[in-house]
Amino acid sequence: MNSCDYRIFWEETVKQLKDEIGEQEISMWFSRIGYERATDTVIVLSVPSGFYRDNVRQRYELLIEKKLLELLGSRISIEFEIKAPQAMDIQSVPKKDKPAGTLASVSHEPQKTALPEEKKKHPLLNERYTFDKFVIDADNPLPANAAIAVSKNPGTAYNPLLIYGGVGLGKTHLMQAIGNALYQTTNLKILYAPAETFTNEYIAHVNKNKMHEFKNKYRNADVLLLDDIHFLEKKEGTQEELFHTFNALYENNKQIVFTCDRPVEELKNLTDRLRSRFTRGLSIDLKIPSYETRCAILFKKLQDEHFSVPDEVVHLIAKNVSSNVRDLESALTKLQAYSELTGPVTLENAQRLLQDMFGSPRQHNISIDTILKIVADYFGISYIDLKGKKRTKNVSFPRQVAMYLAREMTEFSTTEIGVELGGRDHSTVMHGHQKIETQTALEPSLEVTIAELKKRITNANQ
Repeated sequence: MNSCDYRIFWEETVKQLKDEIGEQEISMWFSRIGYERATDTVIVLSVPSGFYRDNVRQRYELLIEKKLLELLGSRISIEFEIKAPQAMDIQSVPKKDKPAGTLASVSHEPQKTALPEEKKKHPLLNERYTFDKFVIDADNPLPANAAIAVSKNPGTAYNPLLIYGGVGLGKTHLMQAIGNALYQTTNLKILYAPAETFTNEYIAHVNKNKMHEFKNKYRNADVLLLDDIHFLEKKEGTQEELFHTFNALYENNKQIVFTCDRPVEELKNLTDRLRSRFTRGLSIDLKIPSYETRCAILFKKLQDEHFSVPDEVVHLIAKNVSSNVRDLESALTKLQAYSELTGPVTLENAQRLLQDMFGSPRQHNISIDTILKIVADYFGISYIDLKGKKRTKNVSFPRQVAMYLAREMTEFSTTEIGVELGGRDHSTVMHGHQKIETQTALEPSLEVTIAELKKRITNANQ
């Protein structure tokens, strides 16, 4: 039997293993294995690193050899060669069967539209939030599949759609992916707004006695995407207006999508009739991704950013950062900043740079107020100034540190953190968090400061 014949058996092996271990694991591990050559007693496969080889051996070597025995009728062993990724024969892994309309097809091959020319970017949507950039958790495919179904049949499939889950799990990503998909394939009027924006606009229009403008804007939408509805608790006037907006849209078969950081049943300061509207359609829980999915998310992010790190660094992050997708991406951002400004990322310096993240999981019982008081005391400024309007460096820098710590150590949203910091908006908090995250990767002294503050905050909370 020649080497070409063995290639066919290898491809059939991978195809059959997909049915046994699942498409997610095949995508994660076998897509980077290349077929090289074979004799009657051994098949040589290429892998990108020694770390990758060791993991494949530990997880799948016996399973692969068993499957080859079934196909060949005789025992054959496996050897691995380490090859640079660009040199590997990626065609040796058979392409996955991807039925249209499944998340798998969206996750790896961007959807194409039949429009004669590409539309402009939607002014309210992040163009990076698309289905092809969302990595599904094989253990929890429902949220993404439901979102795709809505994008294909707005107003009929799952209306309203409510996606709930913790901070940084991808709720806004899925919501805006619906909007982006519809914007590229239809002429529907799509309106996206955080619940905070909806509330602020409502108050402003009431004060100006121009509620007709507010109603025209929101009730004439074909698709309403309302983010972070937990912000509406205790806001009775806004809840009343949203109730009537919902009814106007729903009765005209307009699609409504909500996100929330918890099940609606746990929103205690919400009117019963609005709660019943939120749950009228489909409510789905976006869970913390599994280890395998976390690895897939990191590999996808590396590919999108044209950035590379050793495979063992990816697995180090996936093992130690299990809270949410945002934290996984933050870890890579930190390493990317280090790589661009300092040098190549190794396992050793990744462990040092990310030690802060590994050792400080988010805690539900830490208050933003506790963080602010400790930060103010540490930097020798007043608590009032930290929450106030001063923009001098001796105040603005500690304020950004407080934003960073609040995002890293609590489950509060950027909107909620901004409210506690004197009414700042969520984009200001996101900018502050990103700035400190980048500086920490470059300045060992700041890394020490952050570690000390986390220690003080944790101790104060015990």
